[in-house]
Amino acid sequence: MEATNRIGVIYNPHSGFDKSKKRWEQIRKYLERRGVQYDFLQSETPESVERLAKMMCENGYSTIVVVGGDGSLNRAVNAIMQYRESLPEDFALANIPNGIANDFARFWGVSVDDYKVMIDSIIARNVRKIDVGRCTYQDDNIPQRRYFLNCINMGLGARLIKTTNDATHIIGSRKLSIIPALISRIFERKQYGFSFKIETEDVVEQFMSVCIGNCHGYGQTPNSVPYNGLLDLSLITRPKWWQLFEGFWLLGKGRFLNYKNVHPYRARQVIVNEIDKALVSLDGVVLQSKHPTPMKIGIEKEALNFIVPIVSPE
Repeated sequence: MEATNRIGVIYNPHSGFDKSKKRWEQIRKYLERRGVQYDFLQSETPESVERLAKMMCENGYSTIVVVGGDGSLNRAVNAIMQYRESLPEDFALANIPNGIANDFARFWGVSVDDYKVMIDSIIARNVRKIDVGRCTYQDDNIPQRRYFLNCINMGLGARLIKTTNDATHIIGSRKLSIIPALISRIFERKQYGFSFKIETEDVVEQFMSVCIGNCHGYGQTPNSVPYNGLLDLSLITRPKWWQLFEGFWLLGKGRFLNYKNVHPYRARQVIVNEIDKALVSLDGVVLQSKHPTPMKIGIEKEALNFIVPIVSPE
């Protein structure tokens, strides 16, 4: 299949956005109106996004566009990073957000209604290099490597994601699943024993939730940006039950670091030696490994060309 200088579009209809199919029709029509030549693949499952992205990498596509949320973008990135040495020199990844969790797109000021802006940016090839987070860990004593753009969640954050995923299978709508997931976990204040080495500092303590961000981390690492070669950490201790509401309010206001139960760090590398059975997720994709430690988390600086909106946030 000849694909030189061609655009490959991967559409994930399983992103969970209730109007995703209608949105895709709008995206498709605008692509055609702008005269964009592209090859289209639709994923059968969320997991198949990675397989489809690998196919495009193997066939020399210079641009891969993911129409979906953070999880779809994560799976595509993990395929691309495996092939990055053999990709065209001008290869670039783009995201047209079309899911429930579009946090990485939101960082660039792009919402699900801004598909025209992103298509125009793809045509103009408005590219900048971004950092990619890297996580090496164990799965049944077999070394594994996964990448992330937004964040790693451990503990409560990852449990919320898993509960939402499980509820989606039952209810059939990710949007409708978020409310029961939040209700079921909102008063959960379980702490986990963590052991970190953050640069040269050892941190051994119990935390309710941990976020390690290459980007905004769903509001938990609001100062993190994917182009400074650094990771931001928010280590969250257990609050009193009535303090949970303050935490959610500050999270929604973008002032989460003002929450007194948050202990922030900034580092180039983090080693996680113990997580006490806490769940782990990368960009909303839950790791299946039950004993992933030790985990080594770092940054691949300026590892990926990413297409950003022509009008970027200051």
